Amino acid sequence: MLSCKYQTNASGAGWKQRIGADDRYGFIPTLPLGSQLRYLLVRNSSGVFMLRTDAARAVYLKNYAKPDYRIESVDLTFELDPEATKVTAKLSIVRARGAKAGTPLKLDGDGLTLKSVSLDGELLGSASYTATPDQLILQRPPKAFRLEVVTTVNPSANTALSGLYRSGGNYCTQCEAEGFRRITFFLDRPDVLAVYTVRLEADRNQSPVLLSNGNPVEKGKLPGGRHYTVWHDPHPKPSYLFALVGGDLGSIRKSFTTSEGRKVKLAIYVDKGKEPRARYAMDALVRSMRWDEKVFSCAYDLDVFNIVAVSDFNMGAMENKGLNIFNDKYVLADGDTATDADFARIAAIIAHEYFHNWTGNRITCRDWFQLCLKEGLTVYRDQEFSADMRSRAVKRIEDVSMLRSHQFPEDQGPLAHPVRPQSYREINNFYTATVYEKGAEVVRMLGTLLGSDMFSKAISRYLAKHDGDAATVEDFIACFEFASKRDLSQFFLWYTQAGTPHLHVSVKHDRKAKTFTIEIEQNLQASPGQSRKKLMHIPVRIGLVGSKSGDDLSPEEVSGADQRGDVFELTERRHKIVFSGMVERPILSINRGFSAPVEVDYEQPDEDLIFLSANDSDHFNRWEAFRTVAMRQIKAAVTAIDQRRKPRWSESLIEAAVSIARNEELEPAFRSILLTLPGESEVARSIGSEINPDLIHSARRSLQTVIGNALEPYRGELLEMLSTDGDYTPAAADAGRRALANLLLAYGIHADGEPAAKAVKSRFESAGNMTDRESAFRLIVTEMHGSDAAEATLRDFYDRYRDDSIVLDKWFMTQSLVPGRAALGIVNDLVAHDDFTWTNPNRVRSVVHVFASANPTGFNRADGKGFEFVADAVKRLDPINPQVAARLLTTFRSWRMLEAKRTGKAHATLSALAETKPLSRDVSEILTRILED
Repeated sequence: MLSCKYQTNASGAGWKQRIGADDRYGFIPTLPLGSQLRYLLVRNSSGVFMLRTDAARAVYLKNYAKPDYRIESVDLTFELDPEATKVTAKLSIVRARGAKAGTPLKLDGDGLTLKSVSLDGELLGSASYTATPDQLILQRPPKAFRLEVVTTVNPSANTALSGLYRSGGNYCTQCEAEGFRRITFFLDRPDVLAVYTVRLEADRNQSPVLLSNGNPVEKGKLPGGRHYTVWHDPHPKPSYLFALVGGDLGSIRKSFTTSEGRKVKLAIYVDKGKEPRARYAMDALVRSMRWDEKVFSCAYDLDVFNIVAVSDFNMGAMENKGLNIFNDKYVLADGDTATDADFARIAAIIAHEYFHNWTGNRITCRDWFQLCLKEGLTVYRDQEFSADMRSRAVKRIEDVSMLRSHQFPEDQGPLAHPVRPQSYREINNFYTATVYEKGAEVVRMLGTLLGSDMFSKAISRYLAKHDGDAATVEDFIACFEFASKRDLSQFFLWYTQAGTPHLHVSVKHDRKAKTFTIEIEQNLQASPGQSRKKLMHIPVRIGLVGSKSGDDLSPEEVSGADQRGDVFELTERRHKIVFSGMVERPILSINRGFSAPVEVDYEQPDEDLIFLSANDSDHFNRWEAFRTVAMRQIKAAVTAIDQRRKPRWSESLIEAAVSIARNEELEPAFRSILLTLPGESEVARSIGSEINPDLIHSARRSLQTVIGNALEPYRGELLEMLSTDGDYTPAAADAGRRALANLLLAYGIHADGEPAAKAVKSRFESAGNMTDRESAFRLIVTEMHGSDAAEATLRDFYDRYRDDSIVLDKWFMTQSLVPGRAALGIVNDLVAHDDFTWTNPNRVRSVVHVFASANPTGFNRADGKGFEFVADAVKRLDPINPQVAARLLTTFRSWRMLEAKRTGKAHATLSALAETKPLSRDVSEILTRILED
């Protein structure tokens, strides 16, 4: 690494320090007297790049102000070069109405090398503007003018993967949230919308494919073996939606005619030779386009729609207008290399990014505080798409499981923040489960509250009224108020208050009066920056199940809360809801379909829960009932093991598990998810404090063994019934059968059954698809670790897939899941493996993030060595890719919930990390929040 210091002479004028002997990297722009060190120069094999190390100032929603200038059109020319790409930006700028004459124009940058600035065709001298790595200022520009800015960037050195970078020899971009300022100086904020025309120039042999937003309008040859293409996007967009791709890529193509009669050319670009593996993604794209027309009346609006798959990407995908760029693991799939879960994720993410064309692109967000406006709504839309394509009940359970495992812990810890934050220091740290998943739940609650017809009217109004706008959450909610004629100001608190509400529930059945009374009290605990909370508006679906008949009961009258059908609106601290005409004792089925993202505190008897798991008409609550009993049993076992007692297991729970497995009236996918026990992290969150991950692991494993033994007599018969005939297909029905079959094999392994072990080994060797092979692979590696069979299986899998990076990630990931003390040695070996690289986010996540987030006994070792391993990884990653490093650091969010010895080790590790200098803004902010008392 090279340290860069800015020095000043006596007059205060700065001087520039050249980087090394090779001046192709240009100069560091001058900083004014008194400036703080904001960048660390880091050299890697591709060159030199800048790491931002300044402590970013807080940005507050309350301080939002409209921009003083508008950029009406943008003409960009990229002379693509691996190490010195020249970017010429020609901007048509107009002073905004209300802005005073002489107001400075301040353009954002991030580590840029400035070559020249011209105003209305005249080259400006350095005295006419002020330039730093992160800002270009014109003090008194005219009312309307044409500004030309020339910068150079080094794509090959950009390991942060933000802005313009190289992936596998191809050029690509990632501009959300603030990556465009790493390309050129600009008003890089989402409320500045402009029409873009882009000219791309590159070597014909190295980059025969040149893509950007909008429609292609021109192409041709240039001297020196180069060529060019010109793209024009007629739809005004913010800079974060800009994209380009250049490279030598293969493609598959399809045509699509919209409901409005527009003929659209669809293409998916991938590495050459991988084209067949993009067919499912293309099918998912066509289904998404049709579904969006049918359900939301949203038709596509350009002549082309392109998707490009790249191997180096910080996120899952990006919705750039007309040119979606994807992490290749969410595009490439066939039966030999992708699991059923992979196929489902691909369809969901393809849909999500396409749906952004309206909810995100046509209507964007005014500022980054409104991120939930585009992401929460679009997550809701992709969830509904997947539910329509597959099993709605299973999809709902999967979505809630994701929310509980990722967002609920966020709400409970130091990283808690509202769905719409009030402030931030580094916006990249707010692409969170709260914004995405909880944001989607808030949208879903609007549908629950108002009903499907009113919900559809409100969405239609939003799409029509705000088309072409940079909107706010207030704009969104106003459409629902207009359509429903209701005041939703209390409901709006879901956007402004952090935390997960708790509903404390008690019930009483009066046989003589024939009434059933439910008392509900709501509570929302304090969270960082919010010590006092207001009462929430919570829509809760309630059902009453007959304790003898198992049927839903219909009361004669209901009082105590506003009600629409089975939806009750909780708006006060306490509600006493009375149902009359209740002759048969009802069993309460509350929060059906997970109608609100809340925790229900209700000590419902186990026998009632077991009854609901077999009889509730609401499939989500059947799952919830069985899971609640299983959770109680595991927690009781944790206590027993800690006290050196043998756990006692509920016979009714075991009998229910067998009944579920054998119930052919239930779809296999639903049986599989019903029988999947709460994960170790979920159990830990339920316990809440003084957590010992080793005890939880032992307790959960004991219950798996007991259930496995009970299922063993039926396993062979069930596996035969669940076999799939013919060629592999990722269709929901077949996927469900495979899921249940593989779960039964896992229970067989946990039951110490040698027949199951043999069956798993056979399944790995003879599997006709990746779903069955990976499931068997994971069981062998994690449950038979250290055995000859495990070592042979690891070699076999590696030899089969060593040249396929996506599948090889599964090889790394599975080993990172091996529980217990052996885990640390394994992950240390993995990061030293020849196929491991710190510059590829997928590979880093497959080892370090999986270890930290999905291996509680490994990460939370009592000696603290697991914490040290992850902290060291954060330090190593930070100069390479701050976004990935910061997200890895969030795995420490629940460290205070551990028992005292582990808490002390975690605190010491985090404190030592805080002493590391320098740290990026991304990592510094997360670390500060995690360590705050």
